[in-house]
Amino acid sequence: MKNRITKLKTPIHFRSWASVGGYEERRGPLGDKFDFCDTSDKFGQKTWEIAEAEMGRIALNTSLSKVGLSHTDLELLVAGDLQNQCVASSTGLSSFGIPFLGVYGACSTCTESIMMLSSFIDSSDNMKIGAALTTSHNSAAERQFRTPVEYGGQRAPTAQWTSTAAGAFLLERGMGRVMITEYMPGRIIDGSTADGANMGGAMAFSAFDSITAYFEESGEDIHNIDYIVTGDLGKVGSDILKELLSKELPGAERLHTDCGLLLYDMKNQDAHSGASGCGTSASVLACHFLPMLADGKLRRILFPSTGALMSPSSLLQGENIYGIAPLIRLESGKEN
Repeated sequence: MKNRITKLKTPIHFRSWASVGGYEERRGPLGDKFDFCDTSDKFGQKTWEIAEAEMGRIALNTSLSKVGLSHTDLELLVAGDLQNQCVASSTGLSSFGIPFLGVYGACSTCTESIMMLSSFIDSSDNMKIGAALTTSHNSAAERQFRTPVEYGGQRAPTAQWTSTAAGAFLLERGMGRVMITEYMPGRIIDGSTADGANMGGAMAFSAFDSITAYFEESGEDIHNIDYIVTGDLGKVGSDILKELLSKELPGAERLHTDCGLLLYDMKNQDAHSGASGCGTSASVLACHFLPMLADGKLRRILFPSTGALMSPSSLLQGENIYGIAPLIRLESGKEN
């Protein structure tokens, strides 16, 4: 399938970004890079669900304060989370009064929201700046998709730890430190498993589809890319993806890294196969990859965050897990 890649006609850059996390995120290898972490995971709230809403509010306010802007400067807000009907985003952001689009791409929500916001800015004659925001909360997600954390259920070795994390991104028309230059929507791909404890394995095939499709359509030399960063395949999914890439696109497997393997210490934190949750790719992008692009330590990366398209009902009914992997291309503005 051709013409999946869209090259932005208008220069669009990341004006600011912020990352927020909880207890486990603070303990991880990237903990010192987060803008704010609440080690109680409650963020001053009474429930896990409202705590996630507050976490998103903190992330957006932090990204605004970094560049001296107010919420009144934003023209559009694109946000999503893992709670039913994306209620964490709507609850946490309702007081801002910004035109709002709620999106759900499971763990691919970060890339999807950035892609959508970029498209709006690129196609509009009037819009100049907007925000993309993504959150997930371990205790809220576990209660919705599996069993409450208090239940103490045993997790399979292939399972991943849903992150309590958020990433906020201000995108603005014009040149800047980090540019988004292209985006490509993902296709819905059958993950060939109904095992809800192996989401990484299910999502690996959608990541493979998007990565190979990008290089085939663009004709890009893999040596021009510093990293191919997936959202949260974890150990199981990353191993599958690398094996697939080594056969179809030799050399690309060496460029691959995964936010789900970067967020936690795989030896000293009980994350099993790694991190999951849409806040994983959002927070790691904000605290790790965007600063390296801004400093010129990286030139360009492909960022296909991956989502497992499932629900509690579909899992109980034995339906296969489908995956999705929208892709964006990010470049250091220092080259311009």
